[in-house]
Amino acid sequence: MNKNMQQYLEKAQVLIEALPYIQRFNRKIIVVKYGGSAMVDEELKKRVIEDVTLLKLVGFKPIIVHGGGKEISKWVGKVGMEPKFINGLRVTDEDTMEVAEMVLGRVNKSLVQLVESLGVRAIGISGKDGALLKVDKKYSDGQDIGYVGDIKEVNGQILYDLLEKDFLPIVCPVGLDDDFNTYNINADDAACAIARAVKAEKLAFLTDIEGVYKDPSDPSTLISELRVDEAKKLMDSGYIGGGMLPKLQNCIDAIEAGVSRVHILDGRIPHCLLLEIFTNKGIGTAILNSEESRYYHGEQ
Repeated sequence: MNKNMQQYLEKAQVLIEALPYIQRFNRKIIVVKYGGSAMVDEELKKRVIEDVTLLKLVGFKPIIVHGGGKEISKWVGKVGMEPKFINGLRVTDEDTMEVAEMVLGRVNKSLVQLVESLGVRAIGISGKDGALLKVDKKYSDGQDIGYVGDIKEVNGQILYDLLEKDFLPIVCPVGLDDDFNTYNINADDAACAIARAVKAEKLAFLTDIEGVYKDPSDPSTLISELRVDEAKKLMDSGYIGGGMLPKLQNCIDAIEAGVSRVHILDGRIPHCLLLEIFTNKGIGTAILNSEESRYYHGEQ
């Protein structure tokens, strides 16, 4: 067998390995929270959008919920304001909210443009559109952090309608309170709330780390698969800290609200979504409910 033929056979094997996953998740909703370095690097951005577009074309129903924290900080600095954070949450006064909404809108339409360039119909919407995301004012340990929203209601019908019309929805995480004031929303929180509302089969977080570690200082302790009870024990153990703590809590909340599985992936790895979803081993951390099994064909 010549070398070229061997390469073709290896490609065919990859497609065969993906087949049971494509069959299982055909016509199922998957929510992708897109943020971190993968949004800043243009090449990585292209790869992520290619992944999501492929998911759409093989029968999934993807929804993208994007952040924009790094870009917002950059523009806040450009207009001469100093970014402020309390307990890891951005303090968002009226001027900062104006900048944040402008930047998030710009990011949103750039993602729509990328998806459209790959031949898939996309619609970018804000959480304000059709009252998609209704919020209450969020406080951080009792401290006022400005126009930061805590989602209390998701109008999932808007997303169902877009999916039914064969669009790929791309959601910008801002929302309205009962007095129609605009609030910035943490993109992780928005993705989790949306996944619960549309009863997503999968929720994938693209992050700047490989996944969840038993020991964050030791990369070899990456956990490939976690049940909800195991995740809770890990949080109680004190090993999990920083930004991973609320992210893991979001994962648990999503599973307990009916999402079958949640993936935490390193968005800096090209095509990380495809590697995690369509291969037997995956590359990140999968959090599952007690009935779910990650692996197929008896593989461990």
